[in-house]
Amino acid sequence: MPEGPELHLSSLYVNKVCDGVVFTGPVRKSEVSKCPDVHFTCEAYRITAASRGKEVKLTLTPIKSDGSKQRAKPGQADQPMDIVFRFGMSGYFRLTTVDELPKHAHLRFYTKEKSCRVLSFVDTRRFGSWHPNGTWQPDRGPCVMFEYESFRENLVSHLSDRVFDRPICEVLLNQKYFNGIGNYLRAEILYRLNIPPFVPARTVLEGLEAQDPCENEKPVTKNVTGKKTVVKAKNRVEMSDLLRMCHKVPLEVVNLGGKGYDPEKADYSGFEAWLQCYSVEGMKSVQDHNGRTIWFKGDPGPMVPKDSKSPKAKKRVKKEGDPEHTDKKKVKSQLCFVWPVMNSTITAFNTSFVSLRLPRITLKANQRQKVIKQETPKKEKDTRLREAGSKTRKTERTLEVSTPRRRKSSNTDPTTGSLRKSRRVAKRNSK
Repeated sequence: MPEGPELHLSSLYVNKVCDGVVFTGPVRKSEVSKCPDVHFTCEAYRITAASRGKEVKLTLTPIKSDGSKQRAKPGQADQPMDIVFRFGMSGYFRLTTVDELPKHAHLRFYTKEKSCRVLSFVDTRRFGSWHPNGTWQPDRGPCVMFEYESFRENLVSHLSDRVFDRPICEVLLNQKYFNGIGNYLRAEILYRLNIPPFVPARTVLEGLEAQDPCENEKPVTKNVTGKKTVVKAKNRVEMSDLLRMCHKVPLEVVNLGGKGYDPEKADYSGFEAWLQCYSVEGMKSVQDHNGRTIWFKGDPGPMVPKDSKSPKAKKRVKKEGDPEHTDKKKVKSQLCFVWPVMNSTITAFNTSFVSLRLPRITLKANQRQKVIKQETPKKEKDTRLREAGSKTRKTERTLEVSTPRRRKSSNTDPTTGSLRKSRRVAKRNSK
């Protein structure tokens, strides 16, 4: 992500390539950009740039011919316009020919030349923004590089704010107090001062003064007495002052030429050699409470997030003779590749099948029976007959169970009843 030094280098680049160049016509925006349109059209104007912390301001100034009292044509700008840019994750400026226009050029300024050239604001990830007729953002503090005195006074006067209860590594990214400091700068500053990233910010800053004690002093020199080298105490004060390091370290990057946002610079080995902590092998890294990665060495401090882990994912080492791992990986990759193809072919087949109009075929009842008989084999017939027989047996059993059996009574036999009556009659006559 571009930080204060990179934005300052971008402003220097614009001033360098636009020196003496006249621009013309409207300012054009790409179709995909969601940033506001720049309503500025002029027959001839110049472009200059300035930076402040993490912002760059372009000034479009119309060129007026000497001694002409004529008013500007309708629709033509006659007053300067300021456009404030914030670079996001990947913004930068580039001057090219029309044929070499970058793919992600989202705002374009065209020159008034025979072989027309274009100054473009290029932003691959489209997190950047611009604001026509804009000013420096009021919520941002003074620039750590070029407004050093105001930067110190602003911070020391607000040390009682609650924000300074947070870890120092998180406060360093607060642009209200540290305008221009970003992720790689905070890691380098804390590493050089040997300050753990997760200690309260107030404990680190409360002993500092609004005025730098080393600002008006002569450069620190070394006194040699015999064989030993003695460094003055002023050097120790300079090295222990966090605010001074926030001013000094970004200027070192400016002198190096940036870390990758200067379009004319292709070799960044000097910047990589300058880094001592950020993304350097052997250093530790964890995510802070805002999800940003901080690089450090040694103890992180008491305010480190719980269950904090390094954002670097550990790669699984593939063991020799581990076919299960390789087979799973192959199957997974094959499925990931084959399934979309199968899905697309199935949908294409379904649509073509639905769109295909087939003629209706009507058959008589006898023909249908013949077709069914031809299609059903002998085995299926046998199984169907068996199933039908078993069903009839089951129905008979259920009927037997459902009909209740009648109890046999003695009255059912007629002979037994007549014998009983004759006996009764004989008893009565005997009496």
